[in-house]
Amino acid sequence: MAKVGPRRAGGSYRGRRQRRPPTWEISDSDTEGPVGAEADSEAATRARDPAEERRATAEALRLLRPERALQRLAVRVDPAILEDAGADILMEALGSLGCEYHIEPQNPVRSLRWSRVKPEPCPYGVPPEVWAADDQELLLLLKPEEFLQGVFQLTQICGPTCSVPWISPESPTCPHLAVIGLDAYLWSRQPNAQEMQQPESPGVARAEVAVGWPEVEEALVLLQLWANLDVLLVASWQELSQHVCAFTKALAQRPFKQFQECTAFPFCTAGRCVTGKRVTRDGTGLQGAWWRQIRQFNRVSPAVADAVVTAFPSPRLLQQAYLACSTEQERLTLLADLPVKVDEVSDRSNS
Repeated sequence: MAKVGPRRAGGSYRGRRQRRPPTWEISDSDTEGPVGAEADSEAATRARDPAEERRATAEALRLLRPERALQRLAVRVDPAILEDAGADILMEALGSLGCEYHIEPQNPVRSLRWSRVKPEPCPYGVPPEVWAADDQELLLLLKPEEFLQGVFQLTQICGPTCSVPWISPESPTCPHLAVIGLDAYLWSRQPNAQEMQQPESPGVARAEVAVGWPEVEEALVLLQLWANLDVLLVASWQELSQHVCAFTKALAQRPFKQFQECTAFPFCTAGRCVTGKRVTRDGTGLQGAWWRQIRQFNRVSPAVADAVVTAFPSPRLLQQAYLACSTEQERLTLLADLPVKVDEVSDRSNS
């Protein structure tokens, strides 16, 4: 027995030298540890629990609701706007809207800028572009005389290659324009009979008479075609405040709409459809979910949904048939000749 021990020890030692696997070195390597940890992390991310994903999506939807998103919007108002007599109407409207507003110098002056506060931390599953700040949205307020001077340059002096008079060429944003009281200003500038007989300043009078509503309408078309620039003409500060509040509410709804567009169709084999019906992993209930999805389209009756599901039992089959069409006319008439049985009541919604 004393002689057997050394031979076993020697045999065991020789066996380790002959059968030294490469995986032994990989498992004992210090440099391979972080890579393995990263791979495990990625695998855990891919294997995320569907229930956790649904909870994260529900949390993202809660934060993206317009009433919640409105609280993260901030309107930055240039101090020069407060010099006008009717600016208090705008500030009262912003105060009652529910969003934040700050009095800060803006470039250009007499402008309003919208910005969005990004939530921390960001919910899982929300694309980064949904949380993009709306720093490109800017409204520039122009006085009537300032706007008419630019209109005169556009219609009488400059050609299609000229820049927009009120905006610097180096400006990274292309703002919207708003003019308050232009109609009343033009009516007040119309010369009466006495002024036409005795003009004091021929050059100024000629410029004032040359710019009227026809020139304004021409300038509006040129701005739209050349610079893709919209001009808002309002009669009072009250009307401007209503427009600013409506625009702010629209910006609050934008993330929610973008998230809905980025979200995949809700019928799948790993969750529930929009009506709460269970779709198992073996595909049971998927045809009913497909039928309910078709019913969500406008003016699609249960009989028409039955006809589509009967001809194409799954979305992929309909997509393949659509891609197989060689002409646009075939694609338009793909579902035109399906037999629709209007006398039968469909029971696919419970299938």
